[in-house]
Amino acid sequence: MKFTLLAPAVAFSAVALIGTTVATGGTAVAASKPDCSRAITNVPAKQTVKIRTHAKVGATAVGQWNKGKKGGLCEDGKFFKGGSYNLCGKKSNKWLYGGPYSSNKRGWIPASCLKWS
Repeated sequence: MKFTLLAPAVAFSAVALIGTTVATGGTAVAASKPDCSRAITNVPAKQTVKIRTHAKVGATAVGQWNKGKKGGLCEDGKFFKGGSYNLCGKKSNKWLYGGPYSSNKRGWIPASCLKWS
């Protein structure tokens, strides 16, 4: 009789554990950001541009990189694919991750708005 009562509890625990593992795995991937230990430095902005939380124009702005101000680009200036845009005189879907030296804000910047691209 004890075996019969224990089996449903074990099955329920296994299902709950699997659900937790899947949810955690998805969150970890979405939260990853580019590695900023390797960076391209002294990159000036062609025009004033917003720094965003995600690589798309509709994402939340967390800062601003002003025209002519210098900053750094993470991942050695590697381009990332993101949402399409038509900014700073170009149409593209290439994004860079970094920020200006004048603030501690880092995020996604349209590649065509920096002199690195």
